[in-house]
Amino acid sequence: MATATKDPIVKDAQNASVRVEIFDQAYNLRGSDPEYILKLADYVDSKMRAVAAATNTIDTVRLAVLAALNIADEYHLIKKNQNPGTTDYRKRTHQLVNALDEILQDDRRAG
Repeated sequence: MATATKDPIVKDAQNASVRVEIFDQAYNLRGSDPEYILKLADYVDSKMRAVAAATNTIDTVRLAVLAALNIADEYHLIKKNQNPGTTDYRKRTHQLVNALDEILQDDRRAG
């Protein structure tokens, strides 16, 4: 599990320094939301540990790449599942706008 500590010396409140551990390696990261950084680090750590448990790989670079591929796959599946509804919604909105424009033009001609 990833752990984090805030750097006690923060020069810029917008970019707090956070020390995290991912797969037993320490990293100092900066960002505006230390809790969010910890959440991301914890997620990456859990993915790396899951890949390590499922494979015989001990090379951390290889584990990181496999974990990144798993995360990218999750991202693209979510994105793919969201896009069809968004596309249909935009298409339907465009159709309704065109229909409304036609009705308004007909009303102006008649009046």
